[in-house]
Amino acid sequence: MKVLVVGGSGFIGSTLCRELKGRGHEVTALSRSPSGQDLPKGVNKVMGNITDYGSIKGAFEGKDAVYNLVALSPLFKPSGGDKMHDRIHRQGTEHVVRAAEKHDVRLVQMSALGADPKGPTAYIRSKGEAEEIVTESVLDYTIFRPSVVFGEGGEFISFTKLLAPPYLSALPGGGKTRFQPIWIGDVVEMLAASLESEEHVGETYDIGGPEVLTLADVARLAHGARGRSVNVIPVPMALAGVGLSVAGKIPGFPMGGDQYRSLQFDNTTADNDVDAFGVSEGDLRTLGEYLSTVGS
Repeated sequence: MKVLVVGGSGFIGSTLCRELKGRGHEVTALSRSPSGQDLPKGVNKVMGNITDYGSIKGAFEGKDAVYNLVALSPLFKPSGGDKMHDRIHRQGTEHVVRAAEKHDVRLVQMSALGADPKGPTAYIRSKGEAEEIVTESVLDYTIFRPSVVFGEGGEFISFTKLLAPPYLSALPGGGKTRFQPIWIGDVVEMLAASLESEEHVGETYDIGGPEVLTLADVARLAHGARGRSVNVIPVPMALAGVGLSVAGKIPGFPMGGDQYRSLQFDNTTADNDVDAFGVSEGDLRTLGEYLSTVGS
C-alpha cells in the first residue's frame, strides 16, 4: 500500500515509518521539517503543516491510507498556551480529514485514552472533538486511544523524573495517579496491523501496556534503573493545583493547571483492546523490562 504518515518524523511516527517500510509498504513521511530526520532509507519525505490545509493536501494524492499522528504532549504546557491543543488536534484533524475525503484515503487516527469533547483538560477535549470529526466523516477509519507510550525519544520517563526527582519527591496526591504504559514497539505493530484487515475499519481501540503503575511506581522504576531511590512526600491535590496553576503563569515554566487536572484521573483502560491484534497483555513489554536494557 501507499501510506502517508502525517507527523512521520515524530516519536511514534518515525518508528511507525520503519515498521511500515519493513512490511513492504511504500511510505511517505509528512512533517514541518522532514529533512535530516531519523527515518529509514527509502521513506519519502514531504513538508507540510496540518494547521495549513494548502500545505498538506497534495501529499494525499495517490495514497491508499494515512496515519494522523500529529499531537501536542499532554505532559507539558504547550508553547502558545492550551488553545494550541484545539489548533493542532481539532483543526489539524479537520484538515487531514478534508484531504483524505478528497482523495478517498483510509484514515488511522491517533487519539488518547479518555478522549471526550467535554473532558477535564484542553488536551482531552480537543482529542474528543477530533474523534467526532473522524467518525462523522465518510472515510474508512480506525481510531487508537493509547495510554502513555514509552520508548527511546519519548517524554513519559523524562516527565516523571522532572516531576519526581530522586531521593525525596513531593508528589501531588502522593503520586497515586495510575497509568498503563505501553512500549512504542508494541504500539506501532498494532498501528501497522490495522491496515491489514478490513475488520478494523470503523473500530476504536483503547490500548495499554501489561501492567498498571502509579506515578510513584514509575518514578521508582526510572530512578532505580540508575541505582537511585525515591521517597515520596504526599502533597494534597488542592495545594498542588494552586501551585501548578500559579507557576504555569510564569513564562517558560513547563507545566500548569491542565497538567494538574490530568493528574486527577487515571490513564488506564477499562478493557484493553490489544487482543484485537492477536496479542495478549502478557506478550507486551513492561516498563521495567525496557529500563533494565536501556537505563533511564
